[in-house]
Amino acid sequence: MVGSDSGAALPTAPGAWLGVLGGGQLGRMFCQSAQALGYRVAVLDPAESSPAGAVADRHIRAAYDDPQALDTLGSLCAAVTTEFENVPADSLRRLAGLCRTAPAGDSVAIAQDRLAEKAYLQASGVPVAAHAAVSQASDLDVCPASLFPGILKTARLGYDGKGQVRVSSREQALQAFESLRGAACVLEALQPLDYEISVVVARGLDGRTVTYPPSRNAHRDGILAVSTVDGTIDPAVADRARRHALRIADHLDYHGVLCVEFFVLRDGAVIANEMAPRPHNSGHYTQDGCLVSQFEQQARIMAGLPLGMTDPLCPSAMLNLLGDLWFDPDGRLREPDWAGVLSVPGTRLHLYAKSQARPGRKMGHVNILGATAAELHARVARVAGALGLSDA
Repeated sequence: MVGSDSGAALPTAPGAWLGVLGGGQLGRMFCQSAQALGYRVAVLDPAESSPAGAVADRHIRAAYDDPQALDTLGSLCAAVTTEFENVPADSLRRLAGLCRTAPAGDSVAIAQDRLAEKAYLQASGVPVAAHAAVSQASDLDVCPASLFPGILKTARLGYDGKGQVRVSSREQALQAFESLRGAACVLEALQPLDYEISVVVARGLDGRTVTYPPSRNAHRDGILAVSTVDGTIDPAVADRARRHALRIADHLDYHGVLCVEFFVLRDGAVIANEMAPRPHNSGHYTQDGCLVSQFEQQARIMAGLPLGMTDPLCPSAMLNLLGDLWFDPDGRLREPDWAGVLSVPGTRLHLYAKSQARPGRKMGHVNILGATAAELHARVARVAGALGLSDA
């Protein structure tokens, strides 16, 4: 098991400081949830301005591995978390000498390396796709034929479909490996995929756990487009995925919020794809579709408070808003039709206060609620229409 630091006596009363490494939108939503519970939040981020830094009670502007800044953060805060998995794991390890960290640096390190991640998933008893390590071009010569067609993925620092190339043969795999400039990779066999789901787990410092209902996810160009929780996932599949996610969190001795993405195959098998040691886009529906959001769970865990309820209040969906929506077909900037979006009953708009829209950049999301699955899907279609999205 990967150990983690649980720090001082619990719980930590409101009014204390909680910290977050990273100034992005996930940090922003964490700040807002922690502040609603009465905590003050310090953000460490190198950018002059950031979504989280704009709402935090204190912004420590420094590199993520700056020793002095880390010591300042750790001495100020009762607990520190991260809002993205590519923060240096050693930064969390350093912070663990000063305060609680949730998650631990060792857990984050595993999630940063696809080979280590797959080995850990398998060690926890959760199935993964057949795969092989590719550290040099000659490794492709000995990969089993069963791995083709497949996907060649960089072992480190890949997200939102980046660093991934579909390959149908060894020759294509070699070309893809060269295009990735010789970075260590994983070759993973393509699966007979039916659909994709994810499960958000919250695991407290005392080892108690809760899971949110699995969301059914649709991607566009490798980026999550829509997550839906409408009760239509086969209950046996949902239960299997939740059990797998809990097994992974327990095996890691994980403390914090963890998202595990799964492939559901055409025969009903559920295999793990990857995990994110933080709140996740696919869990944004919890802000409005559940009594306690994934971000509030994150703050509760850091403070040693009891976990909250995860039951769905009603069918819900999350529609991701990328920067493409801010441009017309001729490439001119425009403002999306927010009035049209908010005229649809059951909608809540969450924008991240980013100063500049760019294609592919996550600018916000819309949560949509409905009394029934049918009503939900009708409302999602109306919101998509207002935004000019034909395939949401």
